[in-house]
Amino acid sequence: MTDQAKTQIDERKSAMRILSLMSAEVLEQKYDSFDQKPDWTFARKPETGLVMTRGRIGGGGAPFNLGELTVPRAAVTLETGETGHAYCHGRNQRKAAIAAFFDAAFQSAALKSRVEAEVLAPCAKDLEASDLKAKQEAAATKVDFFTMTRGDD
Repeated sequence: MTDQAKTQIDERKSAMRILSLMSAEVLEQKYDSFDQKPDWTFARKPETGLVMTRGRIGGGGAPFNLGELTVPRAAVTLETGETGHAYCHGRNQRKAAIAAFFDAAFQSAALKSRVEAEVLAPCAKDLEASDLKAKQEAAATKVDFFTMTRGDD
């Protein structure tokens, strides 16, 4: 695999991560404000299924089945031929369809810069801010325990 192909795959992974983590309301708003949308059709209509999630005790123990997660998926094809796919947590099939549209638009040479500027960059900034806030809230509850030794042996 060439370095350019690897870079394209990494960029798309990052874009798909942002799209899947965005709230349905924000994604809907971004879709509505995205001017001059190309026509598209469903390559795979949205459907909801279950995915088994796995966990590990302490991060390093033996894996075990934690439970099932509800996941909608969708695939759309733009009139120019790009196909986008999306999987999201929850049950919102509309969110999966819109995320798939933006994935397809991200692959289009004509639309990629608009998707990055109008959708991905602002949402990545919002996600980073919410992650930072959550980390700060968690850090505020941290308790450091230490042991003092007494002078007698």
